[in-house]
Amino acid sequence: MKKNKLIFLGASILLILAVVSFIGPLFINQDISSVNLFNISASPNSEHLLGTDELGRDVLIRLLHGGRVSLMVGIFATIIQVTIGVILGLSAGYFGGVVDSIIMRIVDIIMCFPFFIVAIALAAVAGPSVTNLIIIIAILSWTDIARIVRAEVMSIKERDFIMASKAIGFNNIEIIIKHIIPNLMSSILVAMTLAMANAILMEAALSFLGMGVKPPMPSWGNMLTAAQNMRTLRSEWWLWIPPGVMIIISVLAINFLGEGLKRKLDPEYKEG
Repeated sequence: MKKNKLIFLGASILLILAVVSFIGPLFINQDISSVNLFNISASPNSEHLLGTDELGRDVLIRLLHGGRVSLMVGIFATIIQVTIGVILGLSAGYFGGVVDSIIMRIVDIIMCFPFFIVAIALAAVAGPSVTNLIIIIAILSWTDIARIVRAEVMSIKERDFIMASKAIGFNNIEIIIKHIIPNLMSSILVAMTLAMANAILMEAALSFLGMGVKPPMPSWGNMLTAAQNMRTLRSEWWLWIPPGVMIIISVLAINFLGEGLKRKLDPEYKEG
């Protein structure tokens, strides 16, 4: 993997972000919700390296804790949507017929509606919270993975080794577990990286709109809410540039990792 620069770069950046987000707060003597009305919107200084926000809270400690929340939302939303997508995609592609028709009609219905409109409506009904945000992102985003898996399975199940497995008496569960899933792993891994990047962006967008992670719990998305203020945009850069940069870096790192895995696992790709 070290020979693949994209995988090495993406994995290294993600590892650094994870370590800084989960371990970094232990070394900062600040509290994420400690309000200081005598030190509102202070510019970066020796005591507050990234300044303070509109309530006098330290921006750096909130940025690091926000990294925890954003990464956790991305990870758990990805796990759920990949699980749903793989199970339904496998079922549709392998069994076909009525099962395929029902699952694909569900996929079509979900994909007909704009993501953010449905997500905002669901968040308004369920209420803003980390758990609700993970569930909303997952149940609205599994369709792409299901379609990818279905297409792969429909191709794999027609190959000779699948026919041979059926001829010697393997049942459907054994064929799926021993032969089909191992041949899907490369596509699933690449799809997971793209799904995680999208989940982080979706969390940021929904939290920015007030429909995601609920304050005072910080996330990179709801920290960007400060950017709705024109005065902040013009003169208080430390309130919105750091979380914006962290979102960009994390999404780029995940995309680097996904592209690297795609090149590594694709037998037809030749390194230039």
